[in-house]
Amino acid sequence: MQKSAIQFAIACIFLIEFSACKEKESPNNKNPNPKDSTITLELGSPVETRPTVTKYAPAFIGQTRVGSLKTKTPFQFQILNNNLKDPWGIAALPNGKLIITEQGGTMRTMTTDGVLSGNIANIPPVYYSGQGGLLGICVDPNFMSNRMLYWAFSESISGGSITSVAKGRLSENEDALESVSVIYRSNTPYNGNLHFGARIVMDNSGNLLISLGERSDANIRNQAQSVSSSLGKVIRITAEGQPAPNNPKFDGTGALEELYTMGHRNPQGLAIHPITGQIWLGEFGPKAGDEINLLNPGKNYGWPVITYGIEYSGQKVGQGIQQKENMEQPVYYWDPAISPSGMTFYKGNKIPEWQNNLFVGALGGTHIARLHVHNNKVLGEERLLVSEQQRFRDITQGSDGALYAITDAGRVYKIDKQ
Repeated sequence: MQKSAIQFAIACIFLIEFSACKEKESPNNKNPNPKDSTITLELGSPVETRPTVTKYAPAFIGQTRVGSLKTKTPFQFQILNNNLKDPWGIAALPNGKLIITEQGGTMRTMTTDGVLSGNIANIPPVYYSGQGGLLGICVDPNFMSNRMLYWAFSESISGGSITSVAKGRLSENEDALESVSVIYRSNTPYNGNLHFGARIVMDNSGNLLISLGERSDANIRNQAQSVSSSLGKVIRITAEGQPAPNNPKFDGTGALEELYTMGHRNPQGLAIHPITGQIWLGEFGPKAGDEINLLNPGKNYGWPVITYGIEYSGQKVGQGIQQKENMEQPVYYWDPAISPSGMTFYKGNKIPEWQNNLFVGALGGTHIARLHVHNNKVLGEERLLVSEQQRFRDITQGSDGALYAITDAGRVYKIDKQ
């Protein structure tokens, strides 16, 4: 790491004021806090104290190991339930309940008191192996009128396995899905069980965005740079599964019309900024180099050409470069890795300093990362629930304003103001 970056990173306690720069506004690039052009934060030493895995220097100060934050508003957490099996996705229903996917192929609702339903019927079969199974879930913003759910899952087909997307109507008594259909299937099957993605959100125009992994292995991951493959991409489709109108146009033979961004590794976090509508993505690096990216349509995020990580063997990835023309830099990255999974922006006001902050479940890091985002930059980081030593798989905000997180051990946590 460059000397100036080290000096910045190890600063003990400092007070820093950021003035928002005026940026060109577009659906994916505008001031995240239009009424708050200046913000003052009290920052301590970076929360990451382990030595870096790589010797790579960040592209700009603040791209990694920013100063630490500490929540001043008293808050508490509790375990609501610990009987889930391999929970993977969690989302809030407008009636106050939560909807949870379990990787083995089951879906259940849960009250905010921790009472679980039985398995919801009519889930299509999943390919349950390794990182595959029933994955991300999205509740339609118009659920009160249409009761629609959308979910991503891995599916076994001829030639291997793929990431697919389905939708269905949750019955009135919440025990079954009705009119279920698979609306999208990725076009590059592979005989492996790693890196499916797959988070799913609905944007402000009613279209679905889905993150797809590049399937990990060295002989397939270069498909992340192919515009004719859905691997290593974020796609944008209609609720009927067709390429969304106004998608960016990618150059190249056979370019898929559903592509939104490309060059991703294993993206397991997807969230929409509550003020700007911008799409934010979290993805695993290899050994180090986990990333938080702000998605701009039509852009290439570089994997496996550029990365701040190295192979698990310790060798460099490709040419070992971190920057290249026409490839986007991450807003933030971690070295060593924390294994970022599901994430959400805090939209409540119970804990004022959390408003519009990004909360990221960390698997390898066994904590929840709170990132203070302002003007498309990460200004501070806090690690929550470290003492629980859980692999946090996904996190959402309930209709009651509290945060709810699930862990690989089958726990559901509620995090709220005291």
